[in-house]
Amino acid sequence: MSDANARQRAEDLYYSALDLMAEGHLDKAIASYQESLSADPTFTEAMHGLARALQDLQRFDEAIEVAKRITEIDPDDVLAHTSLSVLYQKKGMIPEAEAEGAKARVLGWKQQLKKAP
Repeated sequence: MSDANARQRAEDLYYSALDLMAEGHLDKAIASYQESLSADPTFTEAMHGLARALQDLQRFDEAIEVAKRITEIDPDDVLAHTSLSVLYQKKGMIPEAEAEGAKARVLGWKQQLKKAP
């Protein structure tokens, strides 16, 4: 499968997973996100969705691992650091939550400064 075909398959599965999430079928959505990532392991949008579905099922450790993978692929992903902050907070890991929240804020500020005239 070409890179373009793999990415298209990943996107199709991602949108299917979003629909499943909206319908409340979290386990099926997780399976679809995972299939999406099998087609394109660097598709961070699918990782964000997977982390959220896992969080909604209170599978926090798995969600943390997914969010960490996002930060490995894109260290400047504000949402990934925000997600880690929320997940750590839900686990009672307050120092880790505060550290990730601070990273998210700094990255957000840097992005705003880049856009400023």
